[in-house]
Amino acid sequence: MKFHTEYLWFNTKNHREYVRITDKVEEAVKKSGIRDGMVLVSAMHITAGVVVNDNEPGIWRDIDKWLENLAPQRADYEHHHTGESNADSHLKNILVHHQVIVPVTDGKLDLGPWQQVFYCEFDGQRRKRVIVKVMGE
Repeated sequence: MKFHTEYLWFNTKNHREYVRITDKVEEAVKKSGIRDGMVLVSAMHITAGVVVNDNEPGIWRDIDKWLENLAPQRADYEHHHTGESNADSHLKNILVHHQVIVPVTDGKLDLGPWQQVFYCEFDGQRRKRVIVKVMGE
């Protein structure tokens, strides 16, 4: 079994932002030389996430509204007593999770017809990273 690791770095302009990273993940798979296996894509921060979904702007506006409704940005979180102000970002991370595993078949991501990989930033405007770990034969 072979392994290949890359890191993707992000410093978003907005507090919340959704970045399509499918091409970067595909590049890592290609560099790895792996034909069959899987790729783990994981945000290395507790206020960001990685998801697989449609690359359609309307669904991302819907997702953003849904997340904000479930975990609104507000001042009364207990976490804010520590001097932080990003409790909603931690909660949004729990809702979308921090990682995905995508199958690799014949050297390519084996995604459904509308599936794409996205980095989800919930506490942006500072440098963060994602690990891309390709594993297989």
